[in-house]
Amino acid sequence: DSFDILGDGVKELLVGRDDGMIEIYNFESADDPVLRHDYALSESIASIQGGCVGKDGYDEILAATYSGWLTGLTTEPVHREGGSGEELKLSQEMQSKISSLRNELEQLQIKVLQERDKYQQSSQSSTAVSSVPAFSVNDKFTLNKDDASYSLILEVQTAIDNVLVQSDVPLDLLDVDKNSAVVSFSSCDSE
Repeated sequence: DSFDILGDGVKELLVGRDDGMIEIYNFESADDPVLRHDYALSESIASIQGGCVGKDGYDEILAATYSGWLTGLTTEPVHREGGSGEELKLSQEMQSKISSLRNELEQLQIKVLQERDKYQQSSQSSTAVSSVPAFSVNDKFTLNKDDASYSLILEVQTAIDNVLVQSDVPLDLLDVDKNSAVVSFSSCDSE
C-alpha cells in the first residue's frame, strides 16, 4: 500500500512480506526508496493497509496475517512521561477501555476453561471418536538465485511439531536466522 504514515506530506510505500516483515519505505530522493522502519511478525502477511482506524489524528498500519490475525501499528505514543513527582492520570476514556478489555479477557478465560472441560468429558466417553482436524497449509518452495538453494516455507494455523523431508537424492540442509527448527538427519534404506 502507499500511505503517508510519517506525516511529511509524501506517501510512503508499505510492504508486507511472506517472511512476516513489515517495511516502510520513504522516497526522499527520486532514485531509490529508503527503508525508514521495519517490524517483524511471526507469520506471513496476506494484506497491508494504511489509514486512520483506532483514534482520530493517529495514523496506523493494519496487516492481516496468514492465519487471520489482524495486527495494527500506530503512530499514537504508547508512553506518556510526567514531570518529576507527578502521578500519571488516565483519562476516563482510557480507564473504561482498560476495564472493558479486562472484562473481555476474563470472559474469554472462563469460556476456554468451559470448552476444555467439555472436550475432556467428550473424549473420555465410550462413544468418543477421534479424528484428525482439517487445516490448510501455506507452502512455498522457491529458488534462491544468490546461493543456488531452495527455500521451503511451511505455514499452518497450528503448531508444527515435525516436518519429514524424504528425498531420493542427497540433500544439504542450510540453517537460516529465522529458523527455530532442530535438524535431525537419518539415512534411509535404499530398497
